[in-house]
Amino acid sequence: MAVDTDSHASAQLGKAIVSFALEGHFPDEQVSSLSLSSSDLSPAIEALERAKGDLESEIHKINEETKGDVSSWVNNAKTLQEDILRSKRLADDIVRQSEAPQVSGKAIQDAEEHAHFLEKEVVYTQQLHEVLRGIQHVNELLGEVEQAMNERRIIDSLRWLEKSWAELDAVPVNKKACRVMRLLDLRAFELKSHVHEVFDHVWASLVHTDLEVGSLAIYNKLDGEQMTLSEAIIGLQAYKEVEDRMSQLWHDVDKAIVSPRMDAKASSLPSIRANENVVELHGEAGRSIDELLTDLQKLVDFLAKRLTPDLLMFFSPIMMSDMVPRLIQVWLDAAVPSTLKNLDQFQAVIQSARSFCELLEANGFTGFTELKEWVGSAPSIWLAKCRETALDSVRVKMSNGLGAPRQVEKVEKQMVSRSEGKELTANGVAGTATDDDWGAAWGIDDDVEQPAGAADNTKSIQEEDDGADAWGWDDDTQAAESKEETKEAGPQQTGDDEDDAADAWGWGDDEATDQPEPQPLPARTQTKKQKAAFGEPDESREMVLKETYHISSMPEPVLELILAILEDGAALTRPEYESSPVAAAAPGLFSLPTFALAMFRAVSPHYYSLDIGGNMFLYNDAMYLSERLADLASTWKAREDLTTRAQNMLRIDNDIKSLQNFATRAYTNELGVQKTVLRDLLGGDQSLMQQDELDSCVDSAVARVRSLAVTWESILARSVWYQAVGSLADAISSKIISDVMDASSIGQDDAYRVAQLIAKITELDDLFLPSRSTTAQGQQHVADEIPTTAQYAATWLRLKYLSEVLQSNLNEVRYLWNDSELGLYFSADEVVDLIEASFDANPRMRETIRAIRENPNPMHS
Repeated sequence: MAVDTDSHASAQLGKAIVSFALEGHFPDEQVSSLSLSSSDLSPAIEALERAKGDLESEIHKINEETKGDVSSWVNNAKTLQEDILRSKRLADDIVRQSEAPQVSGKAIQDAEEHAHFLEKEVVYTQQLHEVLRGIQHVNELLGEVEQAMNERRIIDSLRWLEKSWAELDAVPVNKKACRVMRLLDLRAFELKSHVHEVFDHVWASLVHTDLEVGSLAIYNKLDGEQMTLSEAIIGLQAYKEVEDRMSQLWHDVDKAIVSPRMDAKASSLPSIRANENVVELHGEAGRSIDELLTDLQKLVDFLAKRLTPDLLMFFSPIMMSDMVPRLIQVWLDAAVPSTLKNLDQFQAVIQSARSFCELLEANGFTGFTELKEWVGSAPSIWLAKCRETALDSVRVKMSNGLGAPRQVEKVEKQMVSRSEGKELTANGVAGTATDDDWGAAWGIDDDVEQPAGAADNTKSIQEEDDGADAWGWDDDTQAAESKEETKEAGPQQTGDDEDDAADAWGWGDDEATDQPEPQPLPARTQTKKQKAAFGEPDESREMVLKETYHISSMPEPVLELILAILEDGAALTRPEYESSPVAAAAPGLFSLPTFALAMFRAVSPHYYSLDIGGNMFLYNDAMYLSERLADLASTWKAREDLTTRAQNMLRIDNDIKSLQNFATRAYTNELGVQKTVLRDLLGGDQSLMQQDELDSCVDSAVARVRSLAVTWESILARSVWYQAVGSLADAISSKIISDVMDASSIGQDDAYRVAQLIAKITELDDLFLPSRSTTAQGQQHVADEIPTTAQYAATWLRLKYLSEVLQSNLNEVRYLWNDSELGLYFSADEVVDLIEASFDANPRMRETIRAIRENPNPMHS
């Protein structure tokens, strides 16, 4: 019973505790008054545990049922709490701003900066999004490119590739800084290379050149290929290879077809055959220009049909720029005749070339302007060929050398007096203009022997003293009036010893002084003057003067060339050539002789100088050309077979004058060179009186003159030869006289030595014996002949009288002055200077000098 009471008390205690814990009810007094022991707590605790478990289960169940609502409430609570806190902070900020305005301004600035930062972040995020979308799009496009390439859709792949590059460039990011962009760019270039390889393969299939066979195949489309030839231009433009590809195509076509067909040096030429898709070499063709242009027309037609207009627009200028110059230079220019011969064939060539130009233009080809100009300028082309041939002919003839010399005769008619006629007849160079014998008409005996004389009608004064008085014009008067101021015989010097290129071409010849060549004229002898003084009539009569000289083989071909050119020019003025395409070139033909003669003057000095005596041959040849051209000019207008226009077109007077001036320069330059050589042999500027090898110097100079005399004797006319050799002799005598007169003193030994040297020099008189010309013809020398050296060497007698003075005593010098002809060649002062240099001062010398000064003109007294 006691046990039941204790269990009941423990149960009541447990309920009271749970009720208090859950509901807050206090236990009633019955329960409160119960006595409790430690053993009663265990049941109470167990009751609490059971209540706790039930409560937890209930809570878990409620929690599961209201989980969503609780979460929403929690979130709302948090949001509300955040709003409350934000409002609180805002309120705090407002309070602070109201309490501290300066602090509120800084906060506003911070807020603005923060807002700006947020805006930039938004923009950046948008840009990043755009970049990522662009990268994605480019990657997709490159995938399309690769797929089209694999399917051999070249045009589609190129279009996609072009679009991908555009999109890649549009992506707003730096390619160098972004690795993804670099990878995309690298992939694009790799795809471009792969597409290019496929494109090359397709192009090579559509346009194929076989260099070995010599063929070109062009297809618009092939089975199994997606690209057509008309679409190929897109690929070429995409790779910027249009010009390069067309240039390579022309190079292959030229090497395979055109060059073999246009090789004029080949032993045989292939012809060209064309069908729908292939043009190739086939068979053998002729060498005519008409056949060549026909074959080229086949090639042009084929290319115009097979190539698209876009490709042809690039291909034709490349082809024409290479083929047209070759066609003109190798074929057309070679067909241009240099004369009127084969003119019909030339007309046919022009017509064929014109038809070829029309075909090119009809097929849309461009770049052949040079060919059209060639066709349209046939007269000038033919004239240029004639000019080129003429100049080349002259040059080639010059390069072959002088050839074998030929003797020609110069004939002149002049009015001469009886005494002049006697001398010229005795010299063997004269004949009458009539059938009557000169000697019989004038009563000349066959045994009359007088020195031959000749005269030079040179109009201008010479710079060098070549002995003009050697012709014998007024010998006595000139001797009395002047001792050294004589005119040089022979051609004049123009003021420039060098025959430069400008002189050779005849530039400025019109302004130059006329310089006629030496002409044989009668000499006026003292005998004639004496007879005239006694009133003996000296009747004049026309006389034929003849001289022979030698020319080289060069003038005749030049004359033949000029005559042929003029005949062609005259022929073009006739009615039968009015319709000729080269009829307009007639005036130009008449100007070609000027070019040919200019070429002769330009190159001849070089080639003539290679031979001994070449410059004298050049003088003869130029004078011969001028004489023959003068004869041509005089007879041209009298020809009845020429039209009036042809007669008036010939204008070679200036060329004749240029040749005469050119000949004069050649002669003068040669003499100038030889005089320089002689002066150098005699010591140059150094006086002979100061030289140790004086005898050797004089011997060398004399030998030089004799050598040149022998050389020139077989070249020059006799009168010109006398002038030339006389000029050399005068150069030696002038040097000796000058050196002796400049000596301050002349001892007896020196005087004797100089006299011996003068004796050696005067041995040159044997070159001027009148019978020398007859001796050359096999006749004998005439005894006691008087040399004519003084007529051609102005200082020759002066040299001889110098020798006399050096070997004379004072009495002999006085005699030479008063009773001889020393006064004709030396002035009184010169003789006095010689006396003072040669004799010691003494009364006799002073007396002699006084006597000479008192009689300064002994010949007049």
